[in-house]
Amino acid sequence: MDLNDGPFLTVIFMGIVVVLISRVLDVLWAQVIPIRSFYYMIRAPGVIIHECSHILGCIITGAKIKKVVFFSEKGGSVTYAPSKIPYLGDVVISTAPLLCIPLVLAGCTWVFSQYLGCIFPPLPMGIDSTDALFGLCTGILGMFTWNLIIQFNPWFLLYLYLTLTLVLSLAPSTADIKNAIIGIGIVILGGLLILWSSLPWAVILLERITRLMGIGFAFGLMFGIIALVISSPLMIWYVQKRV
Repeated sequence: MDLNDGPFLTVIFMGIVVVLISRVLDVLWAQVIPIRSFYYMIRAPGVIIHECSHILGCIITGAKIKKVVFFSEKGGSVTYAPSKIPYLGDVVISTAPLLCIPLVLAGCTWVFSQYLGCIFPPLPMGIDSTDALFGLCTGILGMFTWNLIIQFNPWFLLYLYLTLTLVLSLAPSTADIKNAIIGIGIVILGGLLILWSSLPWAVILLERITRLMGIGFAFGLMFGIIALVISSPLMIWYVQKRV
């Protein structure tokens, strides 16, 4: 089994891009919405899912949950005891939203497609080339065209709201990044060592994990681009205001 480090590093890079998009959108919406209650209403569902992802990470890694705040003016939080799995446990808990939220979004897409009549063109399950990225962008354009122009579906507006609130809540908080940064470095180094070692069983396992993460981050990137499109009027207004 020969797996070069290209796909592995591509998935890592894709995850970083998704986090940056989420952070930019969160800062933008926090700055441009003067009515805080409206901002909280937009953010609330995504924050709740974000904190539930941390709870799931705690359960998986055996970390005892001390306190859960699903939503407040400062956002949500999950306080937990040290994980039974050093370093890697913190990685799982702190970065759980990066995997869980794209999967929730994928589930929403399936529900709106199967039961609510929304039309979603075929989209690439991974972004590993410029052609795949182009296919992703054209698919998103086709999705907006079908559901808002060719065959207007009011349920699609709800879908856009869920997309926005979940993408806004995808990026780890500052505390999460601090908790996970050492472990994430270990994961990257460990992945590269496995690839360079050429151990068949280890490379096969890493390949499967990489593919799974790639699918999740591809969904995250897709919905992040959708959220950027939704937020584009706010971006224009914000830039004009600053100038």
